[in-house]
Amino acid sequence: MANTDTFANLQPRQVWAHFATLCAIPRASLQETALIEHLIVWAQARGITTIVDGAGNLILKKPASQGCEEQPGVILQGHLDMVCQANSGTRHDFAHDPIRAVARDGWVVADDTTLGADNGIGVALALAALDEPALMHPPLEVLLTINEECGMDGARDLAPGTLRGATLINLDTEEWGHFYLGCAGGVDVEVRHDCKQEDVPPGYALLQFGVSGLRGGHSGIDIHLGRGNAIKLLAEALRDLSAHTDLRLIALKGGTARNAIPREAFAQCALPAAVAASIDEWVKHRHQAWRSRFAGIDENVSFVCSHSDALPASAVANAERDRLLAFLDSAVNGVAQISADFPGVTDTSSNLGVLALEHGSFMATFKVRSLHDARTDALADKLVSFAAGYTLHAWKDGAYPGWTPDPSSPLLDLCQQAYTMEFGQPASLQVIHAGLECGLLAASHPHLDMISFGPDIHGAHAPGERVRIESVARCWQLLKAVLQSQAGAHALPEAKQGVA
Repeated sequence: MANTDTFANLQPRQVWAHFATLCAIPRASLQETALIEHLIVWAQARGITTIVDGAGNLILKKPASQGCEEQPGVILQGHLDMVCQANSGTRHDFAHDPIRAVARDGWVVADDTTLGADNGIGVALALAALDEPALMHPPLEVLLTINEECGMDGARDLAPGTLRGATLINLDTEEWGHFYLGCAGGVDVEVRHDCKQEDVPPGYALLQFGVSGLRGGHSGIDIHLGRGNAIKLLAEALRDLSAHTDLRLIALKGGTARNAIPREAFAQCALPAAVAASIDEWVKHRHQAWRSRFAGIDENVSFVCSHSDALPASAVANAERDRLLAFLDSAVNGVAQISADFPGVTDTSSNLGVLALEHGSFMATFKVRSLHDARTDALADKLVSFAAGYTLHAWKDGAYPGWTPDPSSPLLDLCQQAYTMEFGQPASLQVIHAGLECGLLAASHPHLDMISFGPDIHGAHAPGERVRIESVARCWQLLKAVLQSQAGAHALPEAKQGVA
């Protein structure tokens, strides 16, 4: 079981109790079944209607409080799955082991793995709303989607007309004090190539190179921070080395998710024995150069080399090696454009998130994002063309739309009133350079008036992910105030009260 003592004394108790359950039940993308089964039993014991739709999403429905039956329905929305990342050397099986969380200095944190506060806290807030007997509310629907982190399949496959509410509160943003009105759309770019192989000459030695110690992070909301991408750094180093000696490329591996900035990458190479014997000085120089380059940003970056006795018989042909390393080193990665409408917010970016080369089979995956769908397509098309220039096969996959801001939203006005009443000042308005499911939900349910807010979550998609305890309490306070306001609200316009 998860370490429930961590949560026992945290407030609000009902929210943390639900989050403790989410930490106890593994919920990797496409492995949400056990959690869904648990929540169905929990809901049915409380008289809450449960539906598993054709996409596999869980929908929970609770009738309105007495006297609120005629108010427009409200949907609370989050996703059940989490990004599963662990530091090297950490023995954690995300398919079976609970998340080990601790409370420290005002935060709940998982030191060596992801915590799953993205989006476990949002789910916990929604469940707590269903579970709160004193809360006055309109008809409530809670939509808990599957596989958000690896393709947004649950939201993508939600059938039109499934949701009956008029407004939707997404609980999947990670900076308290902001109402989010829009988000980036995205698409994956997949690159594949079958490499010609040739024999490794005699007199060569096998070496293992490794880049590690990087912070990683969310490939959308952290992309502007300038953190190192382990795949890009490894390609840079190997390309430099291959320009000075006959490097034979055998295998590559880096990153585990296209929506996480890669923290580690590894290469298996063969070098002439004399070069291999003196490689440590070159590795040390590269290591020190990176430490200087990423000072204050990713200062723990590490570059190491180890020697091995076993030498494979074949490696990637040198011409193929040159193309692969040049492509990986040169492909656009990071911030491509800053928003002109939202100062300081990334508009368009790409992340080289996953790399593998084994037995001559090469694959790489990029996540491309933009606040403008046309710019998402343009940058993705550029990557596809760039790969083709190196004779690599590339294509776009898994596209999802952004969520266009609506500053005139009645729901925003209501939420601002509730926020100001509770906290004495208005929340700021923002868009997020990450993929929320709101864009897809707007496509299938265009009548919905939507907003998103959430607590402070730092380091999402990377080990050490943490959530600020105080901000969870404030989110709960706001959510209750908004629902109670909606229970008595009569001013939503006709256009927003229809159903799909």
